[in-house]
Amino acid sequence: MKKTYSFNDLQGKVVVITGGSGVIGDAITSGLAAVGCRVVVLDLFQDKAEASAQKLNTEYGIDAIGLAANVLDKASLIAAKAQINQQFGKIDILINCAGGNHPKATTQLEQILPENLNELEKGFFGLELEGFRSVFDLNFMGTLLPTLVLATDMIEQQKGVILNISSMNAFRPLTKIPAYSAAKAAINNFTEWLSTHFARMNIRVNAIAPGFFLTNQNRFLLIDEKTGEFTPRGQKVMNGTPMGRFGEPEELCGTVLYLLSDISAFVTGVVIPVDGGFNSFSGV
Repeated sequence: MKKTYSFNDLQGKVVVITGGSGVIGDAITSGLAAVGCRVVVLDLFQDKAEASAQKLNTEYGIDAIGLAANVLDKASLIAAKAQINQQFGKIDILINCAGGNHPKATTQLEQILPENLNELEKGFFGLELEGFRSVFDLNFMGTLLPTLVLATDMIEQQKGVILNISSMNAFRPLTKIPAYSAAKAAINNFTEWLSTHFARMNIRVNAIAPGFFLTNQNRFLLIDEKTGEFTPRGQKVMNGTPMGRFGEPEELCGTVLYLLSDISAFVTGVVIPVDGGFNSFSGV
């Protein structure tokens, strides 16, 4: 029989996405809906989750529901799973998309130099531990905990896919954002570890590493609020991205669908950059 290739195997699959109401989550859920997945949008806020799900129902005519869940609260995730199982059945795919950065975990200085020793509070020594811990936990523990709760269905079915959201920061830590970079690096390692741990259960675990996409969390670093022009940091990003632009969130969908589909059935434990060439460019 002639072999054909498509994303048809994803049709009807129950896909749960954390942080599904964010900029990247919204783009990914649209991609899932376009191939006929049954989508569960998890968000910290019920109204945002429901609005996202309703949008998918209206625009794509699929089954989608929105539920409130805190990715840092195991009891909250257990309650959400019970509702998912009641309404949709077993979970086939989990996308860990919840995450983000925060100014309290961001330094003002890119480097400590001899001439700025009198303003160490603007660098590493001025970081607030609470802010650092909050960003690290949101990104790393906010990936681990949902997996711990929601992947049990996959173990029972001995089949499933987990997709984590890493970042270019995991490969090349950026100045100013140590907590976010450290957490995303941890996600890479966790993705590889878990892929081995689950491999004989026919559960694949992979990740994508977006380059620079404008989101609510990074806009203040890259775009000047007053002028709308690139900040000096934003210009550096452009200079280091061979394609010379920010990514559009929907441009993540092709790689996402590939990793979720049986088309990539022998692919596990990888982290694929989607970055306009950023990771490949030496700067020279």
